[in-house]
Amino acid sequence: MAAELATITNKTEDLVCYSPMMITTNGVWQGENPLDFALPLFILQLTLVVILTRILVLILKPFRQPRVIAEILGGVILGPSVLGRSKKFADTVFPIRSVMVLEAMANVGLLYFLFLLGVEMDIAVIRRTGKKAIPIALAGMVVPFLIGISSSFMLHRSSQDAKQGIFVLFLGVVLSVTAFPVLSRILAELKLINTEIGRIAMSAALINDIFAWILLAFAIAFSENKNMALASVWVLLSSVAFLIFCIIVIRPLVGWMIRRTPEGESISEVSICIILTGVLLCGFITDAIGIHSIFGAFIFGLVIPNGPLAVTLIERLDDFVSGLLLPLFFLISGLKTEISAIDGVGTWALLVLVIVLACAGKIAGTVLVTLHYRIPIHEGVTLGLLMNAKGLIEMIVINIGKDQKVLDEKTFAIMVIVTVLMTAIIIPIVTMIYKPARKFAPYKRRTVQSTKPDSEFRVLSCIHTPRNVPTIINLLEASCPTKKSPICVYVVHLVELTGRSSAMLIVHNTRKSGRPALNRTQAQSDHIINAFENFEQHVGCVSVQPLTAISPYSTMHEDICSIAEDKRVAFLIIPFHKQQTVDGGMEITNPNFRMINQNVLANAPCSVGILVDRGLSGSTRLAANQVTHHVAVLFFGGPDDREALSYGLRMREHPGINLTVMRFLPGEAALEDRRSDSRKSSTNNDSSVLTVVTDDDKEKQLDEDYISDFREKTENDDSVLYIERVVNHGEETVAAIRTIDHSHDLFIVGRGQGTISPLTAGLTDWSECPELGAIGDLLASPDQASVISVLVVQQYVGMGQGDHPLTPDSPGQQLHDHFNLSYHRTQNRGQQPQFHTQP
Repeated sequence: MAAELATITNKTEDLVCYSPMMITTNGVWQGENPLDFALPLFILQLTLVVILTRILVLILKPFRQPRVIAEILGGVILGPSVLGRSKKFADTVFPIRSVMVLEAMANVGLLYFLFLLGVEMDIAVIRRTGKKAIPIALAGMVVPFLIGISSSFMLHRSSQDAKQGIFVLFLGVVLSVTAFPVLSRILAELKLINTEIGRIAMSAALINDIFAWILLAFAIAFSENKNMALASVWVLLSSVAFLIFCIIVIRPLVGWMIRRTPEGESISEVSICIILTGVLLCGFITDAIGIHSIFGAFIFGLVIPNGPLAVTLIERLDDFVSGLLLPLFFLISGLKTEISAIDGVGTWALLVLVIVLACAGKIAGTVLVTLHYRIPIHEGVTLGLLMNAKGLIEMIVINIGKDQKVLDEKTFAIMVIVTVLMTAIIIPIVTMIYKPARKFAPYKRRTVQSTKPDSEFRVLSCIHTPRNVPTIINLLEASCPTKKSPICVYVVHLVELTGRSSAMLIVHNTRKSGRPALNRTQAQSDHIINAFENFEQHVGCVSVQPLTAISPYSTMHEDICSIAEDKRVAFLIIPFHKQQTVDGGMEITNPNFRMINQNVLANAPCSVGILVDRGLSGSTRLAANQVTHHVAVLFFGGPDDREALSYGLRMREHPGINLTVMRFLPGEAALEDRRSDSRKSSTNNDSSVLTVVTDDDKEKQLDEDYISDFREKTENDDSVLYIERVVNHGEETVAAIRTIDHSHDLFIVGRGQGTISPLTAGLTDWSECPELGAIGDLLASPDQASVISVLVVQQYVGMGQGDHPLTPDSPGQQLHDHFNLSYHRTQNRGQQPQFHTQP
């Protein structure tokens, strides 16, 4: 072994000679150490860096730090700054002979990552916000670049091989560039991706990146040709020629490959293999030209047209490249980072000065431009902070600078720390100084009850999977769209944010023909959109606007509520988190759906309906555009029940709907229990109890008024049946419901949150889903009749005095004068989320 492996050391570098046959081991039972062989050692190194990176991601997640921070820190910890300080660890796990394999694999990963970055970039974004984004990007580059020039005179040593001009170029690029992929993740974390400031930041970062790549190409061309003579000019001219070739030749060829793909089919394996080989070939060409191979991969990615091929490439490569290969690049960077090289108080003071000046320079340059465009100063400062995002691009620049001997160990270590700290401070500071104000104008008709019978009825329908579609379409069709009161449906396909994508809201226009489904998620979106478009075409007086919301489950309710308020909807329909099984039971589809529903109930700006689907789509049709349903509304009293009855009244206008309203009245025993509770409450001096009693009396009067008006309007309507049941406790209530459950296919019930009734006493003791309320949970339980769908309704009660509905001039809505009194309840559900139901 000693004869095969020898290390020769001279003054400047280590030369390592090793046997080309030492790739795989024969095993420990042959007396061989696996770490003496290239492949086992590489597997161990890769495993270490991936595991450490993932652990750091989990540790930094509560601090809302982007993943790139964990990746850089992971490399630094494994390098000579921390664990590498142990000579035994460094020689065993990261011997010098292994660096060549690591660097080769890291650069392959880097090639494909930069290719994917180019694919993800949408140059068209610049056109949409270019007037503001271009000056902001340039101002955010020029000032830090000037600071980089001044800092270079302090950091540059006369002993360094590189000339001052090249050093200035590298340092200026590092301080002035904005990391586009890192910024997109920060904006997604802060929920700013779809705001005006987020769009400007993304456009400015994209422009910034393009200028940075151009400057870096100059820097590499000049650093590799130190005499800066004719060779550098040839390098730049060849690079321009390569760029033109990619635009004129490669882009049309890729477009031709896409057009050859039949509609509805995915991109062929041959096409994918050609593209992936093209990445390596373009990297080889630019490396041969004299600029780094990553330029070829990045430019090749930029010329890939947006569409099915781009999505397929990202879907197939993203996890493997960013999760497995890219950490190797940060490992290589960490192995080059020697924090101890930053010695002395003066050097650390210089480091702090560079960070402060670079941050302040970007902020100052950005604020000056934003003031010109009359953007508020706090938004300008926020934009400047966001433009300080650093990450992979900066690490690539300083690594190239280190390889070209432009940066020494001390400067390299300083730049690594600058990159980490400048990025780490962004989210905490932006969170403190920037509180985005809701710019939506208040609107009045936030409930079904407050919607005029001769006005548009706006509904937001949330869809998780295509399975939710048929029942929601049947429910909307049964909601009786007419010329007098058309229905405007906003259909939102809810998609979990995964991988490296950024949170976004996609508004779908008319579907373009000839575009195949891009992946499973988009195939589902296409299926949902087609179903609702067919619904719109075959049912009159319905307009449909499909959208796709891509965000983490933890914040998905924010997107739903924002859309609801932006579109001024009166009713929001969300699917129940359980679905029916073949044997009639109910199984959980995704536990996160329940969390979304609970958060929507607590924060919705309008009335909400949770739809428990048990095959409402299976009802028989009277004609091509009509369905027949037997709908039952269970009325106990309170705002939620009045809202449920309002929805039932709207459905009753449909010729195929038979409506049964069962009102539950308290018997003598229930009244005695209520009087007993009132006497106990009267002995309590707490003023809040008196408020509850007063509100309870108002609610009873409102219920009576509403029921009276309902009976008067439906007196001669044969399709409406009104039933009263006197009950004393929960058991009698259940028995009454079971007398009508087999003759109906949809129950509409109020959630009943915040109301106390002896009629539901005992029903919540074994409640599985208290967010549905006592009756809703009972009807959604598996032991109930398996053919009945349930719509659990919660009325919006969060309006202030100035937001009350106007008194409608229609006779059928005269009771809304009384309903204004019901909008004040002791608990405001829009502000105090609670998910329990009191018996």
